[in-house]
Amino acid sequence: MSKDYYAVIMAGGIGSRFWPVSTQEFPKQFHDMLGTGETLLQKTFSRLNKIIPSENIYILTNEMYLEITLKQLQEISEEQVVLEPAMRNTAPCILLSALKIKKKNPNALMLVAPSDHWIEDENAFADDVQACFNAAQRENILLTLGIEPTFPNTGYGYIESDKNDVSEIKKVKQFREKPNYETAKQFLNAGNFLWNAGIFIWSVKSIVASFDKNLAEMNALFSKGVSVLNTSEEKNFIENNYSEAENISIDYGILEKANNVFVKKATFDWNDLGTWGALYDKLEKNENQNAVVNAETFLKNSENNMIFTDKKKLVVLDGIEDYIVVDKEDVLLLFPKKKEQEIKELLKDVSAQFGKKYL
Repeated sequence: MSKDYYAVIMAGGIGSRFWPVSTQEFPKQFHDMLGTGETLLQKTFSRLNKIIPSENIYILTNEMYLEITLKQLQEISEEQVVLEPAMRNTAPCILLSALKIKKKNPNALMLVAPSDHWIEDENAFADDVQACFNAAQRENILLTLGIEPTFPNTGYGYIESDKNDVSEIKKVKQFREKPNYETAKQFLNAGNFLWNAGIFIWSVKSIVASFDKNLAEMNALFSKGVSVLNTSEEKNFIENNYSEAENISIDYGILEKANNVFVKKATFDWNDLGTWGALYDKLEKNENQNAVVNAETFLKNSENNMIFTDKKKLVVLDGIEDYIVVDKEDVLLLFPKKKEQEIKELLKDVSAQFGKKYL
């Protein structure tokens, strides 16, 4: 475990497709979605902590989640929580954390990972990260871990690499946006496309230099505050300047512009746990293919359901098939699994009728 290894966990999203469990006040990353006794954030932290010292792991999140973050991760200090006073996508918060880390350790190598991924083989994950750390230490490159596609998924972005490159770490030709089904099938058949998992590795020198080149205005905005980063004056600087940053993702702002981006195919199974259906796919099922988290169940003629309760509660179903069944405090959701992508839109209708009471 090297003192030069750092990690940044992205934990600011709302996860609206996991409503009613995930809400703006208490998003999915702070819930035990898998029924393991650990929240998604805690699982991500423990996975990274196997290769990165706990004092070198930063959490990027919204101001409103500071208290819950510190409660769930008692291994870290408040200084390790980088708070966003405004929603500005992923580029600004990654630059801010890179500048903080670079000031502390100019030789640092930095991993960026979302807080809500499912990764089963954590040893394989550690090996892949180590290979990327080694490459980032040797060369001025930006790396990402790509996932070998198992089906033509239209919900992920794709990474295209050089077909003729036989190296373990390949140069990225281009990033491709979420495709339609026919295009996704073509990507799979081509054999040189990987899913974009949003896991990045680089040296702080390389990523800051790339911001200076590709998002110069943002880099200038934040660089003027380097003298106060990691001090008591940092909070005031961020509150006065952060909202001025462009609202742009790291993919659009940096990775699609830079010419030194490389990809390593991951050797671990992965799921981004973005929907109830994705959670269902990863959970163990009973003989009738029902996946259950927390609940006691009495099921008759009921198959292929995703059943989740936030407390131990008896759920009785008869004649229910292919449904999402979620019981949480004052909300009960019964929703067809095939329409799961519409939950985000459903929230707009619920909000129109009830305001923010249930959101």
